[in-house]
Order: sequence, then structure tokens, then C-alpha cells
Amino acid sequence: MRLLLIEDDAILADGLMHTLSNSGYSITSATSGCYAEQLLLAQDFDLIILDLGLPDMDGLALLRRIRHRKSPLPILILTARDGVNDRIEGIEQGADDYLTKPFELRELEARLHALVRRCYGGFSNTISNGRLVLDTQNHQVLSDGNVLVLTAREYGLLEILLLQAGKVVAKERIAQRLSLDGEALTDNAIDIYIYRLRKRIEPYGAVIRTVRGLGYLLEKTTDD
Repeated sequence: MRLLLIEDDAILADGLMHTLSNSGYSITSATSGCYAEQLLLAQDFDLIILDLGLPDMDGLALLRRIRHRKSPLPILILTARDGVNDRIEGIEQGADDYLTKPFELRELEARLHALVRRCYGGFSNTISNGRLVLDTQNHQVLSDGNVLVLTAREYGLLEILLLQAGKVVAKERIAQRLSLDGEALTDNAIDIYIYRLRKRIEPYGAVIRTVRGLGYLLEKTTDD
């Protein structure tokens, strides 16, 4: 699960990245609103932690811009603004949750997990679908206790499909997730990664369907 942390306090950001990485999140950090917008356009994320006191713009202005683009990303505001009116405005502008500084790390993690459960149907250190288990903390995929050897891109592809199991994932979103350093992926390249991943997981009862004109869907299954 990919998280964008928008926080200009370097010490706080470093501590959060360390803690949340240990909880299984893949974290990218931005110290300004402009850089955060560039990252959001170039990469795919699953959740945002947003500080309101950014050096180049007010965090609420960035929040409005994100929501103006119809982005459904869950957003948690993390700020020193603790007034009731501040909380109300943050929620009204499109935030999904609001946590004030100082805070307990355990509460932040609990709120993040609650957001993910609400928006994606559940998240822990493991994501399961049938016989497949993706261990986000150790970056491994297991089936029947055996480790599947996947490339970094195959792992990233499987993660996004597992998080949306039973739903269509657009090619554009897959391209963003798999791109490295702004590299553009062609449709043919994505088709190749899908083909390779299919070959690796089909022996374990996992099926990826192509939905023409829309994207790909990992069938949601249970382990009988």
C-alpha cells in the first residue's frame, strides 16, 4: 500500500516514514504542496497524510485542488490546528479524517487502518485472496506456505490487483504504479507484465481477467 506523506517537518517526516514502513506501508515524502502535486500526477498512491502548514501553500488549498480533480484518495489531515472550526473546515473541504499534533503514533496507525478498511475493505501486514498471501512487511508472496519469486514490478502489480480484488483496475493506474522515475509504460509493456504474473499465479487458483477497454480484474476467491 503506497502512502504519500506531505509534511515539511523533516524530523517528524523521518520518524513517520520509519514507523509506517515497519507497518507495511510504502511511503513517499513531499515537503511542499507543489512537489506533492507533481508526485500525485506522476505516481499512483493509495492514501495521503497531509499537513496544513506547508511552506508554499496552505494545506487546505492543496486539499481543494486534489478534490477538484475528483480524486477519491483517502486523506488524513495531520496538523497543529486544533480548533473545532479548523476540524470542521478540513472535513468539509474533503478530508476523511483529522488528527492534531502532538499525537500518539498508535492512534495515527489506528486511524490509517480504519481509513483503509473503509475505503479498500481491509488492510493488515498481509493481504489474502484464496491461496495467495501477500506479506507487505517482508515484501513476499506466499501460497501454501511456499514463497513465490516475483520481480519488483510483478509484486507491485499483484499488490494493486489484490487490494482491488473483484474490481477492475484501469490500465492507467497500473502504469502509474509500475512506472519508475517517471518512465512511461506502454500498453504492450503492461500486457507483458500481466501475462508473466498470470503464469506465476494461475497454478495457485488465482485468475486475472482482461476487461476490454477498461483494464484488469483479479477474481475474488476464497480458500476452500
